[in-house]
Amino acid sequence: MEDYICNTIAPRVQGDGGWVEFVSYQDHILTLNFRGECSKCTILDRCLDWICQEVKRDLQEEITIHPIRLKPFFWDNK
Repeated sequence: MEDYICNTIAPRVQGDGGWVEFVSYQDHILTLNFRGECSKCTILDRCLDWICQEVKRDLQEEITIHPIRLKPFFWDNK
């Protein structure tokens, strides 16, 4: 799952200015950090639905996503 998120999903999200990071996957619950544009996106739920559909299509797994919104990297030291 980590490879799939990092190599398939993340590049597509980055194309829209967002950033997604794999945190964990256990018992069909995928935990992801969202940064960049994703951290303030008002329609993140649509992206989560899209990720679930992609995982189901490509990996044949039904998942639930636990999203964690984080501030952008450049705010980390403030």
